[in-house]
Amino acid sequence: MNTQNWLQESYIRAYKFAAIAHQNQKMPGSELPYIMHLSFVSMEIIAALSVEKVADGDLAVQCAILHDTIEDTNTTVEQIQAEFGEAVAQGVLALTKDASLAKHLQMADSLTRIKQQPPEIWMVKLADRITNLQAPPHYWNQEKIVKYREEAMQIYAALKDASPFLVTRLASKIADYKAFINSENVEPS
Repeated sequence: MNTQNWLQESYIRAYKFAAIAHQNQKMPGSELPYIMHLSFVSMEIIAALSVEKVADGDLAVQCAILHDTIEDTNTTVEQIQAEFGEAVAQGVLALTKDASLAKHLQMADSLTRIKQQPPEIWMVKLADRITNLQAPPHYWNQEKIVKYREEAMQIYAALKDASPFLVTRLASKIADYKAFINSENVEPS
């Protein structure tokens, strides 16, 4: 019996849309195409969906693939809505940082908006940070690395009820990320 609650067709449609939207972008600090990041985030979501019951797997998968389109491309929320519907558009919008706010306020604002969405959107934010907690780009200084880990802990605290599978993965990544912090050069915050 197939209990999968997302469709490959939905994934492929969102993937093609995102591949075109992010066409010439690279992953920060690399020459790899940005679509790889979106593939990794959606892979985390698909892994979670394979062990946890959620109401709308399609919503989670599509938002995972599309989560950076408004923030990082010329794509509008109206385009997302026309192509994928209101729920996906609102999910992607919640996952989009508000660039009009000061940088230090953006994460808290984003988490507030994400928490007003269904748990599937929370899962995408968890999966996004899991994916991003790899070796930091070579040009990041220690302060940025520490702040990024602290942000991950903020995400964990705010969204820990969304998915036991993803929360466990994020906790592990946060612990592992500590290896990139040179404790001699950083003052505690």
